[in-house]
Amino acid sequence: MKASKVAYKPVGLALGAVSGMLAGAAFKQAWKTIGHDDDAPDATDEDRSWQEILLAAALQGAIFAVVKASVDRAGATIVRRLTGTWPG
Repeated sequence: MKASKVAYKPVGLALGAVSGMLAGAAFKQAWKTIGHDDDAPDATDEDRSWQEILLAAALQGAIFAVVKASVDRAGATIVRRLTGTWPG
């Protein structure tokens, strides 16, 4: 395993935590905008429909994937600028 890849591991973990927080905040805001409710439904919410629960899950997954990929890519780009090597 490359030394740059090993050195990037802690940075990647920190970026993962940051991306999770950003994605959570983005999802909450998106759900408020389209869902007309402050809280997104849980899969076990008896009062929510299947359609609403599956829509919330799909939206949350899409937002998380886009935010995570964006943060990971930006982190790798910054590491390459600083060190001259791609961390992956």
